[in-house]
Amino acid sequence: MQSDQYSYIPILMQLILAVGFVVGTIIISGKLGPKRTSEVKDKNFECGIESVGNARIPFSVKYFLVAILFVLFDVEVIFLYPWAVNFKDLGIEGMLKMIVFMALLLVGFFYIIKKKALEWE
Repeated sequence: MQSDQYSYIPILMQLILAVGFVVGTIIISGKLGPKRTSEVKDKNFECGIESVGNARIPFSVKYFLVAILFVLFDVEVIFLYPWAVNFKDLGIEGMLKMIVFMALLLVGFFYIIKKKALEWE
């Protein structure tokens, strides 16, 4: 093997270890432990509240839209941290790029406000 191929051995070892751990945990959890079942143990339980009705009720699309928008804007805010850490090193060019980034962020924010995506009915 060439020396470039040797550099992939630690990655391969980590992959084998991770897959082995997952498979081993699944196999061990299926074989160990008591197998006692009862009506009380098999009952659905959530947050200390008795389940009533079917869990397959449809959710409003608005719920998912707000969730996706939250993740979108949250990820965009994550990009601000490395910029703030390297603010002095980036100079005026970094400042201009961040102004463009924030302007695009604000355009998107005003668009979803105009479309009333964040208003509940």
